[in-house]
Amino acid sequence: MAGNSFGKLFKLTTYGESHGVAIGGVIDGCPAGIKLDLEAIQNEMDRRKPGQSKIVTQRKEPDTVEFHSGIFEGVTTGTPIGFVIKNTNQKSKDYSHIKDVYRPSHADYTYDQKYGVRDYRGGGRSSARETACRVVAGAIAKQFLASIKINAFTSAVGHIKLEKPYQELNFDNIEANVVRCPDEAKAEEMIARISEVKKQGDTIGGVITCVIQNVPPGLGEPVFDKLHAELGKAMLSINAVKGFEYGSGFDGAKMLGSVHNDKFNEDGSTQTNRSGGVQGGISNGMDIYFNVAFKPVATTLQKQDTINSSGETVEMQGKGRHDPCVVPRAVPIVEAMAALVLADYTLLRRQETNN
Repeated sequence: MAGNSFGKLFKLTTYGESHGVAIGGVIDGCPAGIKLDLEAIQNEMDRRKPGQSKIVTQRKEPDTVEFHSGIFEGVTTGTPIGFVIKNTNQKSKDYSHIKDVYRPSHADYTYDQKYGVRDYRGGGRSSARETACRVVAGAIAKQFLASIKINAFTSAVGHIKLEKPYQELNFDNIEANVVRCPDEAKAEEMIARISEVKKQGDTIGGVITCVIQNVPPGLGEPVFDKLHAELGKAMLSINAVKGFEYGSGFDGAKMLGSVHNDKFNEDGSTQTNRSGGVQGGISNGMDIYFNVAFKPVATTLQKQDTINSSGETVEMQGKGRHDPCVVPRAVPIVEAMAALVLADYTLLRRQETNN
């Protein structure tokens, strides 16, 4: 299986399955001399871990990260950072009923067609549990990018949408509720809707907005390695993501160029920021902001018709512990992937400057 690594200079490779002994990874290219706050890294893991509230999966995993290399006395050494996260609360028997059945909209069928074998326990390698490894690497990348601020939050659940522009929000309120929406009134609506859907044995999707501030101009490469293209790849690599838009996004397609253009101030900043902080694939120093759309979780507790490995139509019903809405737990994952992209491009920029 290819495709287990992300990044060029600041590179993460992950391994492991949802119901295996452990998951883990190796971070290659992290500069030496970074004083790490290990508690902050674990806090990021706690934001993503299952069982943290009534509106997420009730699988109980501590998600304690163990570092095996690359860190000495709390400081990065410049060598590969190896880490492991043990799986402690697997209930593999919950998946025995789908051993030969393909769940609709899951990776079951495609994995079987590509590899001729699949780990049906929780989806194996295709499980979103793999994203815990990304959060570890992203937490380290955040500390490397100390001056850059990355904040993601839930901006929509189903049809319930936060209409306020991000400039009017207090990011300190993101962690004030379990759905991670910085607007208290909208958060209550979202929580009520997720709870309602959960009682119905169904699932619901949503949108996460991410804002990156204090980004220096000059990050990104023209043509194929544009900064926004890499951010798009990073977000679309997250399980359940179905869409990515930055800046004016799809609304920009409805505008005239004379309106859409960001006029310059004398210092090089712009009066508006419909470009989303990126022009020509390179950061311009303005805020980078984007939306990430997540589909409803594919596993529902309602009965569905599907097919088995013999091509026969069968009826199946989801069992086990699943998120009725993945969005609240995906907020730190979005931040982590954004941090990995910016860390990589920061190192690329240093390399260019030194040559």
